[in-house]
Amino acid sequence: MSAALGQGLVGVPTEQLTALFRALVRGELNCPPTAWEFARHGLQSWQAELLDVFRGLDEAGVRAVLVVVLAERKPRIAS
Repeated sequence: MSAALGQGLVGVPTEQLTALFRALVRGELNCPPTAWEFARHGLQSWQAELLDVFRGLDEAGVRAVLVVVLAERKPRIAS
C-alpha cells in the first residue's frame, strides 16, 4: 500500500496533471495507464499517487478524473 493512499491527487502538481491531460487528448497516453506509462511522460515522481487513482481506468475514465480535478483546481472568479 502506498503512503499516498487516500490522498488522491493532492500531491501531484497541477502542471503535471495538465501535461497528462494534454498527452491523453493527443492520443499519447496508453490506457489503462501503468507505472511505465507515467514514467514515459516524466511523472515517475508521482507514480504511487497516479496509480492509486488511475489503475485500471480506460481512456474515458482517465479523462473524466482529470477534467474534474483540473476544474476543481482552476481559480474561481469572484462574483
